Amino acid sequence: MIFSRGFSRLPRNSFHGLCRCLLSNRPDPHQFLASKACSQSLADSTQKILGCREFWSSGLPTFPGSLTSRHQIHHQNSSIVEEPQDPFSLVSDELSLIADRLRAMVVAKVPKLASAAEYFFKMGVEGKRFRPTVLLLMSTALNGSIPEPPTQSEPPTRLEDAFPTELRARQQCIAEVTEMIHVASLLHDDVLDDADTRRGVGSLNSIMGNKVAVLAGDFLLSRACVALASLRNTEVVSLLSTVVEHLVTGETMQMTTAADQHCSMEYYIEKTYYKTASLISNSCKAIAILAGHTTEVAMLAFDYGKNLGLAFQLIDDVLDFTGTSASLGKGSLSDIRHGIVTAPILFAMEEFPQLRAVVEQGFDNPANVEIALDYLGKSNGIQRTRELARKHASLAAEAIESLRESHDEDVLRSRRALLDLTHIVITRTK
Repeated sequence: MIFSRGFSRLPRNSFHGLCRCLLSNRPDPHQFLASKACSQSLADSTQKILGCREFWSSGLPTFPGSLTSRHQIHHQNSSIVEEPQDPFSLVSDELSLIADRLRAMVVAKVPKLASAAEYFFKMGVEGKRFRPTVLLLMSTALNGSIPEPPTQSEPPTRLEDAFPTELRARQQCIAEVTEMIHVASLLHDDVLDDADTRRGVGSLNSIMGNKVAVLAGDFLLSRACVALASLRNTEVVSLLSTVVEHLVTGETMQMTTAADQHCSMEYYIEKTYYKTASLISNSCKAIAILAGHTTEVAMLAFDYGKNLGLAFQLIDDVLDFTGTSASLGKGSLSDIRHGIVTAPILFAMEEFPQLRAVVEQGFDNPANVEIALDYLGKSNGIQRTRELARKHASLAAEAIESLRESHDEDVLRSRRALLDLTHIVITRTK
């Protein structure tokens, strides 16, 4: 992120077996080996990684120390928690409400700023709304019954009337603030990365220029601050303010990495927490705090968000090598081309120490990119990154199953959905 000048973790019940549905033992992943030699051109680099060595898994294999080898699935509960469900559909009505609110919140007096600020909130380019979904599901998983959507027989005058409780409205506000901070960070990141595309369309900086993109990001942050202040909860304000600091810290760590830090997995994980996981972890914690939960429960919510966020970014790092620009909505191989060393390369470096010299030279020379990709293709870097993502997904699931037992159907559904999200995150292809 950049800013323009001047803005400067109980008892277990039958529900707990749900986690095993997602994290149970599965057959070992199959290794896909290429039948042809790797291509030598940079344009075929993604195929090179896929062709040389790529591991795909239909589920979550057991790994040492994980939850998967320690518990059995309990079947005595009702079908409520066993039937497949789409996590996003559980909160679709609220997501629509939040989307409408966000579009209203980013209106500006200056037409050009208004157009820039609303760029990624317009219908069709809103993205997956992953973070608001997590936060709304966490709200129900901790609070109890989910608000009833409007009915056709007695529709409310306003959509807001379908979600009447003050607590729910305040938690929705956290979802809105979180999404604005997230989009602001995207706008700033695209300027720093000189990105051309985002979410399958032209990036704002490529359409309206860097200055307008930076100012639009700052405008979104200011709107988020106003909404956050309206909650009148100093602990929550402090949490979300710290997130903004973390985003800046993480981006700076990435820009100013020293040679030894460039090759450090510990440094990479710390940077990744700041840039990606801090927002979702602290927002989940804020949801618990607003509901008056204990410190223990708040930390379980935090741990879920932290590990889900880390798993999400680790898979992003894999997809940067294995995905296509069309599937990602942005350029593939963008990290390495910008000199950013991520988990797959770090793991490859452990197998091929000679790769370190290439990394230390940097990737301004396309030949170094080719060499790094050759080593990555011969290594287990992609597989090991996926395994690390699975580990963090398992830790996120453990946080949810550690919550106090409940027999409320909506709570169980939402907790199941949060578990489903850990699976979705690590099996996604875009």
